[in-house]
Amino acid sequence: MIVMKFGGTSVGGVEAIRQVVEIVAKYREHDTVVVLSAMSKVTDALRDMAAQACEGTEPTASLSALRKRHDETIRALADGEERKQALEVCAGLIDELSGILHGITLLRELSPRSVDLVSSFGERLSVVVVSAALRSAGLSSLPVDAREYVKTNERYTEAEVNFAETDRRLSAGLAPMVSGGQIPIVTGFIGSTDEGVTTTLGRGASDYTASLVASALQAEEVWIWTDVDGAMTADPRIVEDARVLKEISYLEASEMSYFGAKVLHPMTMLPAVKQEIPIRIRNTFRTEHGGTLITSRTRSAPLGVKAVTSIDRLCLIMVEGTNLSRTPDTHARLFKTTADRKTQVVMITQASSEHDICLVVGEGDSPGTVKALKEEFRHEVAEGSLEEISVQSDLAVVAVVGGGMKGTPGIAARTFGILGEHGINIIAIAQGSSELNISFIIGRDDLRKTVQLVHASFGLGGDGDFEHD
Repeated sequence: MIVMKFGGTSVGGVEAIRQVVEIVAKYREHDTVVVLSAMSKVTDALRDMAAQACEGTEPTASLSALRKRHDETIRALADGEERKQALEVCAGLIDELSGILHGITLLRELSPRSVDLVSSFGERLSVVVVSAALRSAGLSSLPVDAREYVKTNERYTEAEVNFAETDRRLSAGLAPMVSGGQIPIVTGFIGSTDEGVTTTLGRGASDYTASLVASALQAEEVWIWTDVDGAMTADPRIVEDARVLKEISYLEASEMSYFGAKVLHPMTMLPAVKQEIPIRIRNTFRTEHGGTLITSRTRSAPLGVKAVTSIDRLCLIMVEGTNLSRTPDTHARLFKTTADRKTQVVMITQASSEHDICLVVGEGDSPGTVKALKEEFRHEVAEGSLEEISVQSDLAVVAVVGGGMKGTPGIAARTFGILGEHGINIIAIAQGSSELNISFIIGRDDLRKTVQLVHASFGLGGDGDFEHD
């Protein structure tokens, strides 16, 4: 069995969906489950509608555009009874969405729970469209709402999956469909609580849904179809000679995703690793390209490093004080505060003297996190055992990633040596005990030059000496 996931650009319009139908038909000798994202830009449009409604204005024009886009796509891809049925189902969904947005307009209140409900309509619409297109092409398929199968907690917008219950439901629900000759077309990204309330797994999490399905059904492979040829040695918008990696390990892929590579959602690896299911990243629009294979183990690059990834728009929050080392509960209180705010901490560093702790967070999380920390440690600041909590903004993190880094001497020297030669200041450094990456903080203005220099210093470009196509 193959689980195929198609991203937003892969279902972004009529021609793209025709390509999806062609791909599914080409591999029909396999039992297949398809997982879909919303059509490109639809999730953003839905969230914009919700925000507009919260301000007291009905998003009438946006709803009309959404209806027109899906109607026109269905009319181009399906005919006869398939067209009629798909048009009716999509019309009903958009009417339901309109009612929800009207309620938000009246209340002028937009909770995370409401955001999740509104956001779910993109995937719920796309599975109807693509399933109709497949049936019109002679492929037996049916749309499947993942909310019946993917069970989560109530952490809206970033829900955590109940793996045991989700695995049981997916296995019991989807396996009979597949054995009966059907191709289930499953909504990515969404789930529900035990009470049936809609949740989402985080932006870009349709990959994660595909991995959950594959694990439950013990699939042979997961194929992530997207608009790039695979995982790359660096962001090609930054490094012109960045190239596709033929193979990487689960751990390398996880590190790359966490530190900014956009090819996979960071949670995707968890279910696949449990069953050791290979993941392939492939280009919907260049099916002849082999893409990237992600497995439990791959060969190392000659210099240990396989990729240079990056995240920008970050801030460094510094908690400093001479008495930190004598205050054993400081760390617990600090991390409880960030956890209560659901702040995503990108990186943590601490001086060996324990004089300061530094947290790297996104620009959007910074003001609220700083305010919460100042409130939590107000007594320590007042009595002088902690200095004022400070923030440094306009930063970026760069991560040098590779499974071969462990036991390879000179990685740090090569990385920081080239940056020192070009006068790039390193603000903070972190390295995990796994030695899969070295990550460091620099000024945002230095990001582009830094990635280019490090990428070149490890010979990762088109003239590199490993993994050529």
